[in-house]
Amino acid sequence: MTLASRRTMLATSVGGLLATAAGAQAGQAVPEPQRPGHGGTDPGPRNLMRERQNPDLLVPPATDHGTLPNLRFSFADAHVRLETGGWTRQVTARELGVSKNIAGVNMRLNAGGVRELHWHKAAEWAFMLYGSARITAIDPQGRSFVDDVGVGDLWYFPAGIPHSIQGLGPDGAEFLLVFDDGEFDEDNTFLISDWFRHTPPEVLAKNFGVPASSFGRTPEPGELYIFPAPLPGPLDQDRAQGAEPVPHGFSHRMMAQTPLRTKSGTVRITDSSVFPVSTTIAAALVEVEPGGMRELHWHPNTDEWQYYIQGQARMGVFGASGQARTFDYRAGDVGYVPFAMGHYVENTGDTTLRFLEMFKSSYYADVSLDQWMALTPPELVRAHLKLDQQVMDALRKRKEPVVPA
Repeated sequence: MTLASRRTMLATSVGGLLATAAGAQAGQAVPEPQRPGHGGTDPGPRNLMRERQNPDLLVPPATDHGTLPNLRFSFADAHVRLETGGWTRQVTARELGVSKNIAGVNMRLNAGGVRELHWHKAAEWAFMLYGSARITAIDPQGRSFVDDVGVGDLWYFPAGIPHSIQGLGPDGAEFLLVFDDGEFDEDNTFLISDWFRHTPPEVLAKNFGVPASSFGRTPEPGELYIFPAPLPGPLDQDRAQGAEPVPHGFSHRMMAQTPLRTKSGTVRITDSSVFPVSTTIAAALVEVEPGGMRELHWHPNTDEWQYYIQGQARMGVFGASGQARTFDYRAGDVGYVPFAMGHYVENTGDTTLRFLEMFKSSYYADVSLDQWMALTPPELVRAHLKLDQQVMDALRKRKEPVVPA
């Protein structure tokens, strides 16, 4: 075959693939990386599905500029670890390089599925996405904790606290875990069975006061981690097994909080002021109705790590020195805003947008651009921005986290 004929065959094959892709997208306009006077068409190869999901990457707003880092990663692109009792996947600094302070794990436990008794160096915060689970722990004083959690509930285990999670009936649980260390690795935790396997039987015998022959049946590596077990009995029965209970508890009913409410959405803030044990993670659950927007703002204390639960959104981030980028998000995506960068989150869909804002901090704090301008002498604001009176009159002295309000 000649070089010319090989080129002809390649062109024909590529053309056929593009035609097939176009046929699969029949009835939908093919997006192109162009706007009037800028850009051009993209003959391919192309991943049209991903480009349609990320229109503000393909055709950025004209206000975008510079080279801010990637601020988006989807759990759909994360490796899934499949176990006999469920599955798990994670988004850490290895997947989202900018996320140095926080890592996230998405975990599914089948009914009866157990996340093995373990502990780790990072604190663990969790939000229940589906179903119900039983969580257990003890604190350094030997006080016990057992609770059942459902959709919208939280838990928080400080670093080093041993704990377990088990999916309940009828269909187990799915939840988001958030850790106060971007380098956290779900595959590198302290497992009870792993310790037993790596401790001499005579040492175990001396520790527990029983014969060394009692310790020859520890499961092999990989047998546990997330594994099936019988469903637990009534909650009160498990609680009775412990001694003195943990004073403030490790769980919290976030949905029972009275939200901050505007015409276009709600915000529920959970930090150590309402959930005392949560000393290194603060959070806000934000709901934005179609057409609404999480207002222009920034956080003066730390970076923001986001998890999108429902709907679709776009976020614009301003990074100073003319730096600005826009990203698109859907359910299951992780977003990130580096410390003090201005941003907004806009509902771009036709259903309610729900997402979590997470912070490595004991407290939640944000600064509203609108409120700052409203509380600054008007002559000073006009001198900076040349705004007309209509804009000045519309400024709000009271913070409205979701607009229009």
